[in-house]
Amino acid sequence: MIWEQLLSLKRFGDTHKRLRKEQDETRLGFEVDYDRIVFSKEFRSLQDKTQVIPMSKTDFVHTRLTHSLEVSVVARSLGRKVGQQILYKYPYLKEIHGYEVNDFGAIVATAALAHDIGNPPFGHSGEKAIGEFFKSGNGNRFKNNLTAKQFQDLCTFEGNANGFKILTESRAGRDGGLRLSYATLGAFIKYPKESLPMKPTKHICDKKFGVFQSEINNFKELTEELGLVSRTTSNDLSYCRHPLAYLVEAADDICYTIIDFEDGINLGLIQEEYALEYLINLVRDSINKQKYAVLKTVQDRVSYLRALAINTLINECAELFMKHEPSILEGELPKSLLDYSKYLAQITDIINISVSNIYQSKEVVNKELAGYKVLNGLLDIYTASVENKMKANSTSYDNLVFKSLPEHVQFKDDDFYFNLMSVCSYISKLSDTNAILAYRRLSGDIIL
Repeated sequence: MIWEQLLSLKRFGDTHKRLRKEQDETRLGFEVDYDRIVFSKEFRSLQDKTQVIPMSKTDFVHTRLTHSLEVSVVARSLGRKVGQQILYKYPYLKEIHGYEVNDFGAIVATAALAHDIGNPPFGHSGEKAIGEFFKSGNGNRFKNNLTAKQFQDLCTFEGNANGFKILTESRAGRDGGLRLSYATLGAFIKYPKESLPMKPTKHICDKKFGVFQSEINNFKELTEELGLVSRTTSNDLSYCRHPLAYLVEAADDICYTIIDFEDGINLGLIQEEYALEYLINLVRDSINKQKYAVLKTVQDRVSYLRALAINTLINECAELFMKHEPSILEGELPKSLLDYSKYLAQITDIINISVSNIYQSKEVVNKELAGYKVLNGLLDIYTASVENKMKANSTSYDNLVFKSLPEHVQFKDDDFYFNLMSVCSYISKLSDTNAILAYRRLSGDIIL
């Protein structure tokens, strides 16, 4: 892979190249990408989607929106640090093509801003709830109407693939979705493969999948433009990552490791004295003991250590990226950047505590229970109405169900996959609150 191709400014629908040296410096194409994400309805809905702690009324616990913004800030710093070194190593990128340090920051920041845009309500349990509806629930009845890959898309419903769908899916008046630059879309896709075969190797690219069958044509066009290297000799689609996807992943890993831990401390789910020791172990080389000693509140102490920890990991990940950059361009780096960190033991300790004290806490378990009930209920109702419509057996209730959906949710008379994906895509865009309200409304619990 080569950087000048990986940094493509092209967008879906373009008939000519967009050259970096011809860009308006006051409104660069990569910065336009960021703006389009911020103003999208799908991004705004993240303000009412669970990060870890459900429906918290405290002002310091993260939603998907605040998490995404923080990941974006970390990603921007990572992108700029790496961009500076890439331009030093490959000066022609600046001298001939006109690329600047901030271009790398903008690409990585935008991809990071959108990294959770495809996640359903109720956190990762929402993905599991949708998948299990088709794998072992009432949705299993559609298996014979779908290809193996189509059915797998539904059985392992993946927020990353759904995010690519949201960003690129055309609808009336919006050809090419948000029409982001190909460089940004490439950095967004952490798992550039189809849903099958599942985890064929231990390479990080195969951990999950990043594209539904419904977006295969867009995916092929993207990989060709960016020059991503194929990782398979079969007809299955699997590619090496865009190099900047490693930075997006690192920014997310840094934030959920450190900031989820911070939330757990602030909520009292993790004892302060016990927890701060782990953070101090991560920042021993940079902590100002005098400054730390005068901090009086838990929040101030945690905030100080969190900032140091994030800065420490940003600097290290930038160094790790450049150390492994030749392997990354060859598509041969098999692990995430943090897996090579000298602080891996400390990071692992922090994650293990978060798993036991936060992710398995009663509040989170109760959220997951509610999410399963709500999403299964919505899927039951919508898929039954779709099936009746396709069999020309629609009831009056089915007709009302369809009228309750937004106009942009479309269905086809003879395409089960398209229709089931339309249902799942619609549900995935709902906020936690709106998913609950829709379930209650369709169940006759409330009349609005």
